[in-house]
Amino acid sequence: MRKPRTPVIGLEIHVQMKTESKLFCACSTDYIGAVPNTNVCPVCLGLPGALPVVNRKAIEYAVRTALALGARIGLSTRFHRKNYFYPDLPKAYQISQYDVPLAEGGRLPVGEEEKRKWIPITRLHLEEDAGKLVHSARDGRLGNSEYSLVDYNRGGVPLTEIVTEPELSTPSEARDFVSRLRQLVRFLGVSDGDMEKGSLRVDANVSLTDPQGGLGTKVEIKNMNSLRSLERALEFEIARQELCLERGEPIRQETRHWDDGKGLTRGTRGKEEAHDYRYFPDPDLPPLVLSEAFVEEQRRLLPELPWDLKERFILQLGLSSEDASTLTELPGIARYFEGCVREGASPNRAANWIRTEVMRFLNEKKTSIENFPLSPEKLSRLLARIDKGQLSTTLAKTVFERMVTENLDEDEALEKAGAIAGKVSGDNLREMVKKVLEKEGPTVEEIKSGRDSKGKKRSFLCGLVMRESKGQADPAEVAKVLEDILDR
Repeated sequence: MRKPRTPVIGLEIHVQMKTESKLFCACSTDYIGAVPNTNVCPVCLGLPGALPVVNRKAIEYAVRTALALGARIGLSTRFHRKNYFYPDLPKAYQISQYDVPLAEGGRLPVGEEEKRKWIPITRLHLEEDAGKLVHSARDGRLGNSEYSLVDYNRGGVPLTEIVTEPELSTPSEARDFVSRLRQLVRFLGVSDGDMEKGSLRVDANVSLTDPQGGLGTKVEIKNMNSLRSLERALEFEIARQELCLERGEPIRQETRHWDDGKGLTRGTRGKEEAHDYRYFPDPDLPPLVLSEAFVEEQRRLLPELPWDLKERFILQLGLSSEDASTLTELPGIARYFEGCVREGASPNRAANWIRTEVMRFLNEKKTSIENFPLSPEKLSRLLARIDKGQLSTTLAKTVFERMVTENLDEDEALEKAGAIAGKVSGDNLREMVKKVLEKEGPTVEEIKSGRDSKGKKRSFLCGLVMRESKGQADPAEVAKVLEDILDR
């Protein structure tokens, strides 16, 4: 019986290491916004007589990444020259690793809980980045350009290449894998993982199984600079290959570029094999030998992995899966949340406020949690007032705005907002409740006739009173006065 064709996807992911200098020289890696061709030297330009020296920090970061993935570290490895001509490659070869990579094996999870699937990793190795072509067209695309310029500032920046086994089955799984890897390198502190800036780049290999279940011809896809682009490109390519096979057309082994604007892949060149690159050991670099003590030192520096942290937030702190996912997306957010809980904040209230108020502020100001003006201690004290019934949520949000925009503590913010908790109380509050009840006659009748078994109508009236008091009443006192009047 003929089997249905199944997509088979493998990924090659290049992650820029967040080192201050390049992989084999002392030039700065801070190329974003730098004057073109200024962060260069004879080593990264490949000038005659210049000798490379390995950056220790890049080795540490790569080993740390491999250990977090559960890979086996090669204590003795070496660098090769990968030869090919391209305008952004000043030496006409790239220093990379070939038959003896830094690490092999390992795995990374995709999916959640019972649908979790572990994707095996083939290898992890180090190599240097190439330069960057700048095209003259207004949209930055090669096709509309009259000429292209080359900027070598990026050339030599350390890259960790992570190659998966071809065991991803859907575009959404591929997207999830890259998202998890980005999350991991951010938690490790080895890369910012920013796809839009090119700090994390993905190539995908995709094929369809033949009618007998064997692997079909593999096609490589490049030029995907976001998670959404990756998913769309794979969806298109799978559909394209299915259509070709239905028509009886052979699939050509080639490299195709993703055109995000038009939503399609375009063939650019035949896919190179390893022998096309004429790999040979770099004669200027001795074998890289790592001690077991060095590897163990990097292992001790590993943080709690993000998927383990998420599980702990759910099981120990009682967070929802959605809250835990948001709070573990970035390490800074996770640390801030844990700081709030350590200071005594309720985990669920802290999670809710960070997801809404804190992240809204960060998005509006286009800043990071590391630059957020409110410490976990200050936010926890504000949230404690809500828990104790000293502040309504409405008033607390007003106070929060004062605290973050004017760098005040909660008492100063309360005073400036002209809203002291409990200011509306006693007879004043009772008159305010009566006023609200007079306006809401039908609701009062429903409550008195017993048609509010779940208490939603009472909560509605309580909210109206709090709004009328501009958040200056004690919610507990409001509820008590309402009960006293309604239950007469």
